[in-house]
Amino acid sequence: MTIVYKAGNIHKNADRLSRWELSNTPENPAYVPLEAEPQIQIEGININDIGTEFLEEVRESYKQDKNCHILTSLLDKYCKDTSLANALDEVWKNSYSEGRFHLFNGIIYHITKHSC
Repeated sequence: MTIVYKAGNIHKNADRLSRWELSNTPENPAYVPLEAEPQIQIEGININDIGTEFLEEVRESYKQDKNCHILTSLLDKYCKDTSLANALDEVWKNSYSEGRFHLFNGIIYHITKHSC
């Protein structure tokens, strides 16, 4: 395919291929400033590379929180001690009874209702 220039009134609607592209600089009359990159909201963080010191600190902090301490006892031993489960605060108790808490390597995970 060959593009040939033809002068005259008929070809005033020349397409893009018959013109040189102008750079998008402020000197160009058709200059359009580029928008900044859109900001993306982080919905989750992958924690595969967190150091063992941090995880140990999290495990130790469970001992100072009543609900976390009870949950680690319940989940670690797979016990169904109802008196221990009843000692949880109401919101924690509901999530525990729905089976939303899991213990993996001593860390408590909570599964939400709408997770994929």
